[in-house]
Amino acid sequence: MSVDDDLDLPFYDDYFGPNKPLALSDIDTASINSLDSAGSDNNLIRQRNAPSRVDQARRLWKFNYQEASIYLQEGGNNDKFDTHPHSHKALPAYLLVHQTWFYVMDLAVSLLLLGLAVFEPPAFYTVNIAIHGSLELFALVLLGVELGLKMRWLGPKAFATHKRTMIKSVTLVVMFAEAIIVLIRQKSHIRVTRALRPIFLIDSHYCGGVRRTLRQILQSLPPIVDMLVLLLFFMLIFAILGFYFFSQNPDDPYFQTLEDSFINLFVLLTTANYPDVMMPAYKQSRWSSMFFILYLSLVLYFLMNLLLAVVYDTFLGIEKSKFCKLFLHKREAAERAFRLLVSRRNPSFVSWTHFHGLMTHYRPNKSERDVYLAFKAINTSGDGKLSLEEFYRVYEGARFSWKHESAGAWFETWKLPTPLFIVAKGTYRLVTHKFFEYFIYLIISINGCWILADTIIISNDKNKTVADVEITWNAILFVTIYVVEALLKIIGLGAWTYFHSGWNVFDFLVTVAGIVGTLGQNFETGEDQDLTFHYILVLRPLRLLRLFKVKKRYRDVLGTFFALLPRMVSVAVALLIFYFFFSIIGMEAFNGLPLADCCNGSSLADYYRNASNSPQFYLNNFDDILRSGVTLFELTVVNNWYIIMNGHVAVTTKWTYLYFMLFYIVTMVVLTIIVAFILEAFLFRIQWERKMDESIDDDRIEVAVSISRDEFETHFPQPWIQQDTITLADSLQTTYTVCFRGVRMRTRDDLSTQMYRDEVKDWLREEAERQEMELRRSDLEVESENREGRSNTV
Repeated sequence: MSVDDDLDLPFYDDYFGPNKPLALSDIDTASINSLDSAGSDNNLIRQRNAPSRVDQARRLWKFNYQEASIYLQEGGNNDKFDTHPHSHKALPAYLLVHQTWFYVMDLAVSLLLLGLAVFEPPAFYTVNIAIHGSLELFALVLLGVELGLKMRWLGPKAFATHKRTMIKSVTLVVMFAEAIIVLIRQKSHIRVTRALRPIFLIDSHYCGGVRRTLRQILQSLPPIVDMLVLLLFFMLIFAILGFYFFSQNPDDPYFQTLEDSFINLFVLLTTANYPDVMMPAYKQSRWSSMFFILYLSLVLYFLMNLLLAVVYDTFLGIEKSKFCKLFLHKREAAERAFRLLVSRRNPSFVSWTHFHGLMTHYRPNKSERDVYLAFKAINTSGDGKLSLEEFYRVYEGARFSWKHESAGAWFETWKLPTPLFIVAKGTYRLVTHKFFEYFIYLIISINGCWILADTIIISNDKNKTVADVEITWNAILFVTIYVVEALLKIIGLGAWTYFHSGWNVFDFLVTVAGIVGTLGQNFETGEDQDLTFHYILVLRPLRLLRLFKVKKRYRDVLGTFFALLPRMVSVAVALLIFYFFFSIIGMEAFNGLPLADCCNGSSLADYYRNASNSPQFYLNNFDDILRSGVTLFELTVVNNWYIIMNGHVAVTTKWTYLYFMLFYIVTMVVLTIIVAFILEAFLFRIQWERKMDESIDDDRIEVAVSISRDEFETHFPQPWIQQDTITLADSLQTTYTVCFRGVRMRTRDDLSTQMYRDEVKDWLREEAERQEMELRRSDLEVESENREGRSNTV
């Protein structure tokens, strides 16, 4: 950075209102103005204290770069600007908490707290109470330190008004007191509050997707609650009718009381007790079947599907609203960063110098080459400075990975000997020919039929088991073909191009697994023959998934699956959090119950009998965290779930029904939202392709940037040129430009921006009108205050 660039001071206006930028938190504007006026004469600067003025200007820009990067991070993470640091004292605490190692530590501590449930009574694995008590106290202290640092940069007022932080703080205080009591007494007590431990995990940095999922669930609750009330109302009506219709039958145990009637109809909603619940009444009168047919048709097939429709419609609106808010939030974050990067000489543009300074903080791992190429990519006007509209694309530009775009394939840019060049060129033509791909599809199909035939033969041969599978000549042949295919593609396409394809990586991993399994199975002998490598061989049928690339409908399904995978992980974690919550409650309420032989003399006796020939449902209990998880999963599947519920009710009280019925309602809601996730993602993909009239099979976005000789010599360090095999200087001598291609993954936000481009214009217009109204209101308030001040003076 030159001296002139240093003394090109930041342009501070009233955009940020009362919250001054970090650079001005301990400097008044008059000092900046004096520095600017002193810097108007370059000769005077060089003569009088020029180093101190330059240092002060550099200090201002350093703070601006750092704060601008914080704004961009807050925009990308969807963090509210209320948590933004506004003073030098707050900055160290903010930067410390937002370090990667601190994120990892916070996540590890949260997982440690959850994992302690394995060792705490009722324990899956018993350890001394001092050990797990001390570990809990240690984890809580670390979480307390994190909250203390957060208060340091937020301030007490903002800290107290931040809802998630306050919930976390109150939970921490309660758990801290309980941990100390446990250590003092050296004895555990009823600790239902352990069910709140997932709060710390939800608040960790890496669980942002889980927070968004839980927020969507909460936002979807109002219409879901309305539908559940309607559902329970009809269930109650039918329970009353069932009581009056069937309670006179002494052989019908399902409708003897209104309570029995309601609970059995609730179970019937899941079809777990059908047709058992109908048979006593059906035996007495065949016309009674109309009651159950009408109930199932109305409640199960109509209202439950209507619930799904309502959830889907609500979820669709929430998705669009969420995208709108995130889109506008990122734009506001980019505008705040932009205001910190403009200078007094160029108050409407960001120069390359200040963009580079920003990226040293926002993307410190990127080289100057990549930063300059990103700058060129978003500078669509080509004038060497970024307007606000161009700067809005900083998020997309920062995600590009850059590679020199040569005139042809990789072997044409490397200085290969003639024989190797001919081999590489011939291999490239072979692997890019469509008949090569069809041949591989044919081989995969034959291999799949062979695996199926072998499996059928083994399954029908009573003298063989799965462990007796041997390596045959055809297995070796197919693995050899796949190895040759992978090598040919790596040679022809180049390693960089080959491994940047998801399908190629998938094929490569399956091929490696086939090699390891084949060699391992071949070398196993004696007692080890049925242990290890056999399980790797069963991965071979996974290659058949590649056949689904052929048909577009299959590609849409697989594309939806891979697009949904990150979000489904968040949904799965959210579901596990619900499991943990109900597991802790279940262990505190039901652990140690005598379920074995608990129901003798009732219809459940055969299920709970402690005998080898019985279903042994007494194993479905809450004696530790792992057993609780398995039991809750069985309840989620709903097959015979009422048997587990009734068994626990038999040895406790009828209030136990509430626990199991509430768990079913919660899981039903979450699973319905998961179905809405899948529907929305699949239909969004189909609608996008229809509206855009193009396919999104390619999940990458590419952009090309040309670099001149002067730009190349200025922004591309000499060591980088030496590391690249191609002599780029030769290309510059012949073409005077070098082209680079940037690649980044296509995100859901990219698709949504194009899908809702008409709505985006409306959102931007509405946002501009809102900002104009706020500005007018602010001006009126200022004018009113001035008028009051003048009247008081008079």
